Amino acid sequence: MKKVLVLVLSLVMALSFAAVLSSCGGSGGGDDSDSDGDGAMKVGFICLHDENSTYDLNFINAAKDACAELGIEPQIRTNIPEGQECYDAAAELVDAGCGIIFADSFGHEDYMIQAAKEFPDVQFCHSTGTKAHTEKLANYHNAFASIYEGRYLAGVAAGLKLNEMIEKGDITEDKAKIGYVGAFTYAEVISGYTSFYLGAKEVCPSATMDVTFTGSWYDEAAEKEAANKLMDGGCVLISQHADSMGAPTACEKKGVPNVSYNGSTAEACPNTFIVSSRIDWTPYYKDAIQKAQAGEAIDADWTGTLKTGSVQLTEVNEKGAAKDTQAKIDEYKGKLESGEIHVFDTSKFTVTVNEEKNKNAKVDGEGHLTSYMADVDTDAKYTPDTEAVKDGYFHESEMRSAPYFDMQIDGINLLDQNYGD
Repeated sequence: MKKVLVLVLSLVMALSFAAVLSSCGGSGGGDDSDSDGDGAMKVGFICLHDENSTYDLNFINAAKDACAELGIEPQIRTNIPEGQECYDAAAELVDAGCGIIFADSFGHEDYMIQAAKEFPDVQFCHSTGTKAHTEKLANYHNAFASIYEGRYLAGVAAGLKLNEMIEKGDITEDKAKIGYVGAFTYAEVISGYTSFYLGAKEVCPSATMDVTFTGSWYDEAAEKEAANKLMDGGCVLISQHADSMGAPTACEKKGVPNVSYNGSTAEACPNTFIVSSRIDWTPYYKDAIQKAQAGEAIDADWTGTLKTGSVQLTEVNEKGAAKDTQAKIDEYKGKLESGEIHVFDTSKFTVTVNEEKNKNAKVDGEGHLTSYMADVDTDAKYTPDTEAVKDGYFHESEMRSAPYFDMQIDGINLLDQNYGD
């Protein structure tokens, strides 16, 4: 009888223990740390600002779109500075069970690397960074896109607008001066404004450009002030690589055409907005998340292109743009995709080499670039290490996803410089 009672008690205890395990979600007795309740991987996003920044809004929309397509609820952290707060946010997302975490700003990189080293079982993906291919961590990755191609196409739209203004007699050819509001004198910004200028100059040969820097990625007052300074200095069209509505609204107030970045400003600036280029991060987010879910390797250094749908232009605002702008954009887009033309074709621009600028460049007798040692394998001293010129053009974002074109070309005048911290 005692033996029967012991067997019954043992069976009851076993069944009770099994019920506890079932309620905990698995035989390990705990919640699946990198999955939602339905088994989908939890995904975290770290953003420098919030939806009020056109830059961050572009990332946030892509995060929501990618996760919606994959049936995942994104965990988004906004207003995370480029400091230790980034590491803290990453660690919190790890604690929340995220199996892959993305950050969106250049200055987040060192803190994402710190987190990647501490949490080797979690994948960390950083946009605009430069160190993944030299750090060689299996769980740390960089990504960017050939946005210089999108900026070039936006520049073509700007050049057409300048031509229209010349034809109407609003300006003369020698007054076709563009103004550009930049954040910092980083390669990403330099590559962007140079490609924009080359697109404009392709269709409006007399175009020149003044550039000023705010020293901040997001400062609406400073960006508005910078745009007004450029317009007061004779610039008849404005573009920018800064993240607020400061410059576009200043242009709308003065009736000066504007080419935006990261999204359409047509609603707020219906009379002056022409077009905007942006990176669509959705293809990258989907690719990285799906690879993480499958346990596959994520590219250490991923570059999106026009062909992958990662480089996009908004719809042309016909009220602000010149006639047939979309057709001309489509024409040049086809040429870029086919390889018929290259944005940084060395026959299309000249550079001046002296002790102050372009010291790493070599030019021919006409000032056309023949060689340039670029800072691809970034170190603390930004040492030039890689030949970037061959086959007649500068190979931007081919040896590393993040831009490394940092030359000053003729025709572009820097009113000031700001390298940041």
